[in-house]
Amino acid sequence: VAVGIGLAAAYHRPVHFCHISRRDEIELIASAKQAGLPVTCEVTPHHLFLTEADAHRLGPLGDMRPRLARQDDQDALWQHLANTVDCIATDHAPHTLAEKASDNPPPGVAGLETSLPLMLTAVRQGRLTMARLVELMAVNPRRVFGLPDQADTFVEIDPDARYEIANHALHTKCGWTPFAGMQVWGRVQRVVLRGAVAYDSDDPDRMAQPGSGRLVPGNDGR
Repeated sequence: VAVGIGLAAAYHRPVHFCHISRRDEIELIASAKQAGLPVTCEVTPHHLFLTEADAHRLGPLGDMRPRLARQDDQDALWQHLANTVDCIATDHAPHTLAEKASDNPPPGVAGLETSLPLMLTAVRQGRLTMARLVELMAVNPRRVFGLPDQADTFVEIDPDARYEIANHALHTKCGWTPFAGMQVWGRVQRVVLRGAVAYDSDDPDRMAQPGSGRLVPGNDGR
């Protein structure tokens, strides 16, 4: 992180840091921002909600990169979520149980499907505001990467839905999550992508059709 900040200072070019997980990292980035350097960063839900204690409990299912850190590191991420952190990123890596049980299990966990419910739960708990969550998961990613607005693209939620995350209810093909058993607030009701329904909780088998994705180039001139 220190080297990246040095490059941003030397060449006056923006640098984005992925998957920040430790106190010393986020504090370096906070200092760089205070100095006016063009640096941005992201954190993941698994580093916000899990620690090295969970890694011991989960075994290979809790192995990821960067590895889960100490409680003090996690506390620092939450402290800086109000200002220093720019984005929430999932680092979605849906390795199967068979892969995780192999002699050389790959690091990484599925994160896409559980990211919004986890963060909505944090809103419910008063750890951040809904407006700040929208910035972290929608507004700022577009700003950081120079992405255009997409018309008729939105997510509908039920913020009052309370339920337990369960492996059997997941849509991800790996079929498991390190967050199984957690009680959360906030359910995704509908996802609309460029005017087409990509997901509807009333018809959960209805998914976006293969090939409906589209490359969204960033603005290199940013």
